[in-house]
Amino acid sequence: MKRTVSADLVASVDRATEIVMSVACAEGVPLESESATYLIDGVPAAHGTVIDQHGTRLHVFDVPEGRFTASYRAVIDGRAEAAPVDPVDLIRYLRPSRYCESDTLLPTAVAEFGGLSGRDLLDAVSSWVGTELSYVPGASAPTDGAVQTLLDRRGVCRDYAHLVVALLRALDVPARLASVYAPGLDPMDFHAVAEAHVEGEWQVVDATTLAPRQSLVRIATGRDASDTAFLTNHGGLLTLEELTVTATVDELPADDVRELVQLR
Repeated sequence: MKRTVSADLVASVDRATEIVMSVACAEGVPLESESATYLIDGVPAAHGTVIDQHGTRLHVFDVPEGRFTASYRAVIDGRAEAAPVDPVDLIRYLRPSRYCESDTLLPTAVAEFGGLSGRDLLDAVSSWVGTELSYVPGASAPTDGAVQTLLDRRGVCRDYAHLVVALLRALDVPARLASVYAPGLDPMDFHAVAEAHVEGEWQVVDATTLAPRQSLVRIATGRDASDTAFLTNHGGLLTLEELTVTATVDELPADDVRELVQLR
């Protein structure tokens, strides 16, 4: 399997700021080639790289006022190893988090899925969220969590993933969020999916069913969107003006939702 991904963005920096980018493929993804270009008013911007516990590669910059542009390209040849299972993660990803209020949603989870476990629970939660929500671009706010998503009954990929994660955690299944490149996604953008610890491995759950799980490429992994944002800034002002994401695969696989799939 050969996949090609890219991300291009333009932002105006109105006051000097620190920028943190999370667009690079995670460590362990088998790269055939990779390039990243970051410019401020056309001049290369030096950056450092910070790697988190899941192999997320964060590019960090201190940039002055001006026009910031970023261009990332990668070709992935083959598939990564399955994500390791760390005992600490099986504790961390059972806890409520900023956008996944599993404690608040416990009564809902028990009422809808009580008595189910393992693959049956995974299938039921994914199907229920996919049925109960409508995919509506622009319908949710950046601060909306799983509870607000359930009330609104609509959202985008991160909202679907947050609700899946919260419901699974409420029923004692460790679950987390992954940002990915998603060949076949329409409309094309960065994508968010859930990962659940079932049958001893991290399994992908995508209640949107908008892209085949087999060709997803991991970017970042964490508790929720607060850990996986593609762009954050601190100490200054930044306005995102343009964003273009692409992801293709040499042969788009068929995805049987009844099968367990790992993010590789």
